[in-house]
Formats: sequence, C-alpha cells, structure tokens
Amino acid sequence: MKTIVAPTDFSDISLNSVNYAADMACVTSTELSLLHVCVMPLSFSEVPVPAYSLEQVMNDAEERLKQLQEKISTRTGGRLKVNTVVRQGTVVREIDDYCADVNVYAVVMGAESAGKFERFLFGGRTIEAVKQLRWPLIVVPPDVKFSSIRQIGLACDFKDVVDTIPVKEIKSMVNEFGAKLHVLHVSNEIGEVFSDETVEESGWLQEIIGDMNPKYHFIKGIDADNRIIEFAEKNKLDLLIIISKKRNLFTKIFRNSHSKGLVLHSHVPVMVVQ
Repeated sequence: MKTIVAPTDFSDISLNSVNYAADMACVTSTELSLLHVCVMPLSFSEVPVPAYSLEQVMNDAEERLKQLQEKISTRTGGRLKVNTVVRQGTVVREIDDYCADVNVYAVVMGAESAGKFERFLFGGRTIEAVKQLRWPLIVVPPDVKFSSIRQIGLACDFKDVVDTIPVKEIKSMVNEFGAKLHVLHVSNEIGEVFSDETVEESGWLQEIIGDMNPKYHFIKGIDADNRIIEFAEKNKLDLLIIISKKRNLFTKIFRNSHSKGLVLHSHVPVMVVQ
C-alpha cells in the first residue's frame, strides 16, 4: 500500500503539516508514516557526546511519536494506519533513505513562517529536500488545512516536456481527487507569437496529458515568477505542481524578494516532483 511520509520535529508548523498529511491519507486510502530524525549536536571538544544522550533523545522521540499517533488515530476515527519511525542522522538524507524502503505516495513537509520561514525555505531543509529527495514533495504553508484538492495547477516552461513531465503522478492525483488541471505555460517570450520550439513542445504536452482535459493559461514576461503565485491565489488552487529539473522552474519562481514575500503569505501548497 502507498504511504504518505510526514516528517516532524514536533513544532507547530510540522504538526500542522502532519494533520494535513493525515487528512490526505484518509482521502487517498494510503498509510501514514510519522518520521522524526534525531540530529545530535557536533562536539567541538575532545569530549564526545555521551552515548546515553543519543539513546535518551531517541527514546523521547519515540514516546512523542506514539502520543502523536494516538491523537491522529482518535481524530481520524481509527480509519488510518499510522506508522512511527525514529532515525538518527541528517534530516533529508534519512527521509530519502526511509522513502526508498516504502511505496511513497508523497512526502509532506511544513514550511516555517515569518523570519524563520525564509531561512528555512531558501537556505535550509526545504530547498535541500527539493534538490535531494527522489519522491514527490508537498510543502504545506503554515495554518493551511487539508479539505480536498479540486483545482491543481501545473507550472511548465514547455521545454523537454516528454522527458520531464511526470505524467503518471499528475494523472494519478487528478483522477484520485476528480480535480481540474490548469497548465500554466511560463515563458520569458514577449509578444503574441511563440517560437517554433514552444509550439512543438506544446503539441507534445497536449498529446501526453490531453485526456485530462486541462485548461491552459499563458504567463509571459520577465515577472512570470510573481504571476504564477498570484494566479495560484487568485484562482484558489488547492495545489501548485512544479517540476524540479536542471533548469529549475522552482528556483526561478523563488529567486527574488517579491516572490519570497508572496510565498510567505501564500495559502497554496506547492508540490515538487522530480
């Protein structure tokens, strides 16, 4: 059975994303794995960190996960199978290693807000997860609750669509939720005429996702990154899908301070798919 993996450090932000993951798991009939990674502080003296300290930290984490497991079982009426996993090491690496051992539906992580969020998103674990995780990753903004996913946006630059668009994952999610798919064609091209390459790639995209009856939207110009977020909020998207690849649209969207400000106040979860 597929599993939604919800890493948590027991902060309010991560607990909110855990609840989001639990509600999504109920709708998708998947299992939920609560994962906590114990990161031990480095010792800068000749005295090593005592072994019992790590053991105590691991034991405390296991107890807190069990309490969280019980709370989720109660709020979901026992309809959801919840697993608990405690690991020690580097957070993103341990998430990735665990995911390799299960049938992953998605990894669901919280994104910190205010000052911490910017450090977290643009220089911390979320960007690290985007770069390193081989699994679909959903980043949940603070205080966003899962209700349903009816409107899905796919931000696409119409380059190498056959090799880079994760058709299987997108179709699965659209069909799972009975959602409407919006394709956001993001381009720096100016004017009404598209390049031959863009026209050809759009034809390939229509061929591989046309059966989902997507609605196309065209976002052009140098401020395209800002307008993606504005579109998502204005059209009340429940999920914005971004493809992580070498020429990374995700990086482009969050490259300037204005985009960062929009994301800080955004209520649209972002799904990054390799």
